[in-house]
Amino acid sequence: MPLFHCGGRADSTTCREGPTMSVEHRQNVPEGMSEDILSGILSRALESIPRSDQRRWAELYVRGLLTVDGKKTMRALANGAGNSVEQSLYQFITKSTWQCGPVRRAVAQLLAERLTPRAWVVHPLVITKIGEHSVGVERQWVPHIGRIVNCQQAAGVWLVSEQGSCPVDWRLALPECWTEHPERRRRASIPAHVDSCPPEQCGIGAVDRMASDWNLPGRPVVMDLRDGDPYAACAELNARQIPFVVRIDPASRFALLDPLQQPALADRAQAADALTAALSRNCMPVEWYDHVTDTVRATSVGTTRVRLRRRRAAPAQLNERQELVLLGAWTSRTRRAPAEYWLSNLSRTQLGTIYRTAMLARRVERDLSDVTDGLGARDFEGRSFRGWHHHMTMVTVAHAAAALASPADASVSGPLPVGARPTRVGAV
Repeated sequence: MPLFHCGGRADSTTCREGPTMSVEHRQNVPEGMSEDILSGILSRALESIPRSDQRRWAELYVRGLLTVDGKKTMRALANGAGNSVEQSLYQFITKSTWQCGPVRRAVAQLLAERLTPRAWVVHPLVITKIGEHSVGVERQWVPHIGRIVNCQQAAGVWLVSEQGSCPVDWRLALPECWTEHPERRRRASIPAHVDSCPPEQCGIGAVDRMASDWNLPGRPVVMDLRDGDPYAACAELNARQIPFVVRIDPASRFALLDPLQQPALADRAQAADALTAALSRNCMPVEWYDHVTDTVRATSVGTTRVRLRRRRAAPAQLNERQELVLLGAWTSRTRRAPAEYWLSNLSRTQLGTIYRTAMLARRVERDLSDVTDGLGARDFEGRSFRGWHHHMTMVTVAHAAAALASPADASVSGPLPVGARPTRVGAV
């Protein structure tokens, strides 16, 4: 069943302005999705694209992401449309000059209104590749995978509530072998202002743009900094007055933490013991909804005031006297020390709120696996910087449609669903 059709011959003369809607197209929506709501979402999300033919190609592309089974290649999306439109879709994604930012901003504002997000979660995306021509691809160490992978690395910023989540902005982390290589930059059409940066820094850059330019209600930023530099990241977020809850590793060379109440301890083992004792003295069970397992859990969480030490070579960006809050979570009964550490600039009195906010990252893990991957987040086969961002923008629109145009999942109607039995983990 075709998504679009052109009257008369399907040639460059009759279809130059792009596809036209058909009755069949209007009926071709995923099961359980409202056509009226979907059309409204597409209209609002795509209204910044300047030309009407480009908006129609964008709608075709998004509907293809929502309806075509399997890998979302350009050919598969074109075949799903029932016409020979592959070249036109390729042109729209890889060559057209429409801007991604306004589309993503429109989606974010729509989600802010309808999803009522509780946090902005920065989440990594690793896209494995064969070959060396896709923009940003390199054989590189991926910490959370634990091995060297030939891949692209990106960071997505998600708006998250208990009811759902959706990515709204993306940054492709380019290694220096791309940014410092003029011929590679030219072939991939990498803009002059784009430099190399690690994924977590790319995520902070996206958060900064959202906070300053997108007119969104402010929410805490949640991200995992165990393999990055917590001092630099927290300093940047603090300087922008952005609330944050970030996961850290106190034993790492980037995050040596001491309670403000304690004298400095030269021995790292003694410092770790003092930190565990301080967290244990202020510990309480916190109930939270685990979206990965669909259960309500209770975790023992302790808190203490801390300061974050900087590396010797790092500039003094963070006020050494500023109070930060460290949370330690005991997720296993067999561990003496906490298994998780989270650092925040929110009030220490909000222990439960801080930890539940941190656990919203679990909602992103679930939705990335269940929704975003199925919409083709890792499927783009083009080689240009612009093409990758255009494709990911269409994935964002498709994910928003899936989140907002389908019936809400009754199992996640709130933090403590009716009838759910809490599973208490690691009480101390």
